Amino acid sequence: MKPWSPDSWRSMPIHQQPTYPDAAALAAVEAQLAKMPPLVFAQEARDLQDQLARACEGEAFLLQGGDCAESFADFSAVSIRDTFKVLLQMAVVLTYSGRKPVIKVARMAGQFAKPRSADTETIDGVTLPAYRGDIVNQLDFTELARVPDPTRMLQAYHQSTATLNLVRAFATGGLADLHKVNQWNLDFAEANPLRERYLQVAERIQDALAFMAVCGVNSDNTPPLHATHLYTSHEALLLNYEQALTRKDSLTGNWYNCSAHMLWIGERTRQLDAAHVEFFRGIHNPIGVKVGPGMQGDELIALIDALNPDNIPGRLTLITRMGANNLAEKLPALARRINTEGRRVVWSSDPMHGNTVKATSGYKTRSFDDILTEINSFFAVLRAEGQEPGGIHLEMTGQHVTECTGGAYQISDSDLANCYRTQCDPRLNGDQVLEMAFCIAERLRV
Repeated sequence: MKPWSPDSWRSMPIHQQPTYPDAAALAAVEAQLAKMPPLVFAQEARDLQDQLARACEGEAFLLQGGDCAESFADFSAVSIRDTFKVLLQMAVVLTYSGRKPVIKVARMAGQFAKPRSADTETIDGVTLPAYRGDIVNQLDFTELARVPDPTRMLQAYHQSTATLNLVRAFATGGLADLHKVNQWNLDFAEANPLRERYLQVAERIQDALAFMAVCGVNSDNTPPLHATHLYTSHEALLLNYEQALTRKDSLTGNWYNCSAHMLWIGERTRQLDAAHVEFFRGIHNPIGVKVGPGMQGDELIALIDALNPDNIPGRLTLITRMGANNLAEKLPALARRINTEGRRVVWSSDPMHGNTVKATSGYKTRSFDDILTEINSFFAVLRAEGQEPGGIHLEMTGQHVTECTGGAYQISDSDLANCYRTQCDPRLNGDQVLEMAFCIAERLRV
């Protein structure tokens, strides 16, 4: 391996990056960010990696979810709270059903940059640079709005700081109390059109909590019943920002990207000879890489060799995103190769990106049934190949948006316009994602 440094990626080919018109302004922002306090700490990243190592062995389960892209305009305590709440609700259902700890990782406090299928966008004969997320430029289709602005990285940093402060307060201030969270689940199950299917699980959790209280185990004397840990993650796409927040740990001497606890490489930027793999191979955070239907076995092993050469459990999560119609055909060979070579990875399912379609109404959407089909196939394939289904990765929100069709409330194409608010990709809403948790719980019980 050639020597690595936080800026060694700059000598490599790079994809999915904006072209900033003022190099001096970009350098000034990077220098300012490099002086800022870290958003997370190295020990927190090590703690997360230890937990993910348990997921490698089937002793824990990764729940990763949140917005497709965070927004400056929609930033609010209410939206953060709602996503936090639904992640906790899902975690309680999965923990009880799977009889194993659930590792909670939010797509939050940094998920601002988005890869695009083209560098430009054309509307009514006008061509402008593509919108690449609020950390880069603006969604408005005007020439000025689409100019990449490096100062937006500073706004992303400050919003991430505020988000983390609030999440940590929620996690330790009583909102995460298991009794409260399960009462939310009871309320959900009572109101759901398929109430009988879910109410039984929610009531069994309530009975377990009541039994523990009789035995003297309660929120006052048992901290894990009252508080929780929620880690943060995002796709580390904009490497100028990521490098600026990379720090050398004073205890170990290792480099950590302190913009989040966990980072991942997307499907469009996982080229072996390119900048993102180069950057990721040197940071010591737990990391992920998206695995699409075009991934070949030799390429996957080469990526693992680059990103986790010491085969450290918990270091690398493979996030499959193949589509409901492709996964059962494409995943078995990859799982078999990993098993044969003894590579220690966390397998996680992203059932969202391979199932995006355009509705007759013109909106991009995803079908609840397709998402669930891909998850079910993921569990079935990995178990058949002797691998552990280690987690799920969802684009979701706690808000009552109408962006994905289906689910118990039977959102249809014609309903999408009612509350379609995403800036990029369609998300499961609060009811759909909790319904998904109850469905996944049935797979964990098998």
